[in-house]
Amino acid sequence: MSSFKIQGGNTLKGEIIPQGAKNEALQIIAATLLTEEPVTLHKIPNIRDVNKLIELVGDLGASVEKLDSESYRITAKNLNVDFLESEQYKNKAASLRGSIMILGPLLARYGKAKIPKPGGDKIGRRRLDTHFLGFIKLGAKFNYSSKDSFYTIDASNLHGAYMLLDEASVTGTANILMAAVLAKGKTTIYNAACEPYIQQLCKMLNRMGAKIEGIGSNLLTIEGVDQLGGTEHTLLPDMIEIGSFIGLAAMTQSEITIKNAGVQELGLIPEVFKKLGVNMIIQDDDIMIPAQKRYEIDTFIDGSIMTVADAPWPGFTPDLLSIVLVTAIQAKGTVLVHQKMFESRLFFVDKLIDMGAQIILCDPHRATVIGLDRKQPLRGIKMSSPDIRAGVSLLIAALSAEGESIISNVEQIDRGYQNIDERLNLLGADIQRIEQH
Repeated sequence: MSSFKIQGGNTLKGEIIPQGAKNEALQIIAATLLTEEPVTLHKIPNIRDVNKLIELVGDLGASVEKLDSESYRITAKNLNVDFLESEQYKNKAASLRGSIMILGPLLARYGKAKIPKPGGDKIGRRRLDTHFLGFIKLGAKFNYSSKDSFYTIDASNLHGAYMLLDEASVTGTANILMAAVLAKGKTTIYNAACEPYIQQLCKMLNRMGAKIEGIGSNLLTIEGVDQLGGTEHTLLPDMIEIGSFIGLAAMTQSEITIKNAGVQELGLIPEVFKKLGVNMIIQDDDIMIPAQKRYEIDTFIDGSIMTVADAPWPGFTPDLLSIVLVTAIQAKGTVLVHQKMFESRLFFVDKLIDMGAQIILCDPHRATVIGLDRKQPLRGIKMSSPDIRAGVSLLIAALSAEGESIISNVEQIDRGYQNIDERLNLLGADIQRIEQH
């Protein structure tokens, strides 16, 4: 277990380069299992969840070569599907939610797969139904054993099908896509997720020889092919990190330039932070956030209180609502944060209230933030990180606070943010990592 000891109140200054996108990486790494040929990947973030999935791919028998700090070549020529029966696989796959992503490729290539109930964030119930219902439509049969919490899937005869997804699940869409590219015939996925990460996966698969149409829309058409070849792929910058840095700059009155931000792929993210009153200057592919003493939350045109809510892409990503909430603490004005998709993601606000924030938790999905307008600083406290995004929100709050804060369970933060303490210390933060054995 590790903790961060943070001395708050420092102003940061400088440039920071966002890591490769975590959520894209998990899909892309899994997709390398679809071909015998080498696949070279660039901008792979060095974070726990991604490293664990790379390790799992290697355990399955793929050759994994690390070319440099952010590049890998993965060749999945001779996979050992018997590894899925091992206790080692059960333990590793159960501790990583991203392990669900290997199902589609294994079903497509080997006609069978099994997986324990995956782990991940404690942010509320996250259904896997979309994945399995999609596989069933493609002709798979699956069995869930409550005794050992294992899903076993037989897909010896995958064929194309029409399906209307019950939710626009990003991982569900990716998994079904990867199963469908090698299935016989035509697959149509309606209400497909259309996030930039899904678009990236589709483009990569097409370069490998897949036939996917409708990229960027919620209606994907896949014509099955017999086999896929190798390719080279570079990940997008992580939009959640970019949003986190924007919020951090505002809260700590810092001037930060986010380099190579992939501005065209950020969707509503810059606009939502502008609604909170955060200034930013976009130059080419960089975002410069100037130091701001004060920032004021917009109201709606009729004068009513601003609401920020999450929605499937191209709506606002749920992963940044925690950051929006913490950024609003020192703004002038009031905002209602409505987290529709996960029912436990706002429970970390009690720590922010202990620090002096004015927040009303209305119910598990909604919190009202009454901005302090810098009238008083937050105060440092001891707290624990419940999930990746809440952990970084608490870190932002601690960096803006007066005095010392301790955040324990920072392994949760490490799952999604690469060397975050070292990178922020280079900008002038005072974060000390304490290893506890």
